Amino acid sequence: MLHRGHQGTDGADGGELVVPMAWLYAEYIADELLRTGDLMPPTSFEFRAGRDALALTIFLSDTEGELSGIRVVTQLETWLSLTAYDQPWQDWVRERMAALSTEGSAGPDLALARAAWRWLEETELLAPDLNAVPGGPGALGEDDGPKVWTPAWQLGLPLGHLAIHLF
Repeated sequence: MLHRGHQGTDGADGGELVVPMAWLYAEYIADELLRTGDLMPPTSFEFRAGRDALALTIFLSDTEGELSGIRVVTQLETWLSLTAYDQPWQDWVRERMAALSTEGSAGPDLALARAAWRWLEETELLAPDLNAVPGGPGALGEDDGPKVWTPAWQLGLPLGHLAIHLF
């Protein structure tokens, strides 16, 4: 298996399958963090949003190209700071993706990361309106309160952040 789009002597042109190991590993770590937190059913769109947001954070923060199982615990603080509420996460994602593209790292890992980002940006999920005034019009109960269509990344990012805290 080749890592992060690097090609062997035959290259991808020789019919060799290039496996996006960096992305798949980032997605695995994100999935495990969310499952451990037990915040959402793994079959929900919210879970997918959290997994994709966390996987993007994990993949794009790996500036050395060395995602390793041993370093996961040491990276938790970095991921927490990147996913914090007051951080411009979406701008950071765009900048890192552009940087990886210009570095020539545009392999299958980056293609999967781009697909995840596109889904997070273009998909909207119906969620409680956190900006609604408590007790205001329409605020009957927790499930009956006002809802608003929200980009998936805006739901997934705090979910991922909370999953890291719970880990």
